[in-house]
Amino acid sequence: MLPLMNAGDDSSSSRTMIEETSTVNKKLSSVDYLHTATLPFDLIEEILCRLPVKPLLQFRCVCKSWNSLISDTKFTKKHLSMSTRRHLHLLSYSNHLSKHIITSCPLHCVSTTVSTNDVTQLEYPSNRLGYPDHEMVGSYNGILCLAQVYSNMSYILLWNPSIRKVNELPCLKDPRYTYISHKIFGFGYDFVTDNYKVIAILTYDVHDSGGDVVCKTIVKVNTLGSIFWKNIKNFPFDSSPEMDSGIFVSGTINWLISKPRRERSCFIVSLDLGKESYRKVVLPDHRKEDVTILYLSVLRDCLCMIYGHDIWIMKEYGNNESWTKLFTVSYMQDPSMSYYLTKAFYMFEDDQVLLQSFGDLRLKLIVYDPKIGTFKFIKFQNKSICDMISRSTEFCLESLISPCS
Repeated sequence: MLPLMNAGDDSSSSRTMIEETSTVNKKLSSVDYLHTATLPFDLIEEILCRLPVKPLLQFRCVCKSWNSLISDTKFTKKHLSMSTRRHLHLLSYSNHLSKHIITSCPLHCVSTTVSTNDVTQLEYPSNRLGYPDHEMVGSYNGILCLAQVYSNMSYILLWNPSIRKVNELPCLKDPRYTYISHKIFGFGYDFVTDNYKVIAILTYDVHDSGGDVVCKTIVKVNTLGSIFWKNIKNFPFDSSPEMDSGIFVSGTINWLISKPRRERSCFIVSLDLGKESYRKVVLPDHRKEDVTILYLSVLRDCLCMIYGHDIWIMKEYGNNESWTKLFTVSYMQDPSMSYYLTKAFYMFEDDQVLLQSFGDLRLKLIVYDPKIGTFKFIKFQNKSICDMISRSTEFCLESLISPCS
């Protein structure tokens, strides 16, 4: 409705009032359009589930319906299935800061020199005092499992660095009157119960009737949400695992077993998280008796075996006949190189592979091209990162999954 004009108003004033009123009406009609021309909620969900985590956390403040959607468990699982953003997390000890730091960078950055802008330094999620041993046990669905090992107890943390949420599991205390020589952990997902589990293997030595030292193990499991650690069957085959953490693949956690005094003594012990039962997995017939350094890893969702400079994968988990040699890292055969492979992280679409090696008392990241036999070490522009002593590295998918539920 136009405002009433007095008889004394001149024509120019009338035109001005009419133009201003017209402008206001246009703005009002635009607002009305925004209120009425909303997208179907199903389409909004399809758009949002394809976005990175950071904007989604911000979009929860848009309205109640968006907050409810993004916080819903079904949406977080759908977002996880659509997620393609991966990060490398390097756990290091900073001599300068006198504390542990987790350095994170997007996976796509590692093919070139990692700039300062690509790197995020995250505070280690713990307020514990002292200087315990720290390690990254493993990761799944965007959740990192971190362990802090003290002399007689251990603290296990489940942490999603994408959403900055952390869950501290019940303290794992060593059995009384038993000296634990070392502790090994594993982290994975039980598809039967639809829940996460952490496995702890406590190793100790005892003397048998003949006076010989025998290695014994205590195996405990904590299921997310439980307030205690449950004992399960001890490690089988009269064996104990190597010092590395267990490797999760296909609903199982796998440890490498080595008995150097016995012929063909190397094998894998696999723990089925659903059944909580063990089985023996035979290694590929690599026919290289001089290779003594072996490592387990995961590549393209397959169990991966590193024999010196050879990379093998088990294409069908549990089928020993499916072991396949992918390639040999050619530079590893160069006697002038002092580095050796310890882990395989990721194979890109062009078949280049992201690997981890150890040398000069440091962990190094390598991008290797098996087609032409070339490699390059990943370089960080930030000198403070290069000066840190790397403890472990994990490859993690970006997700909204909370470690608290």
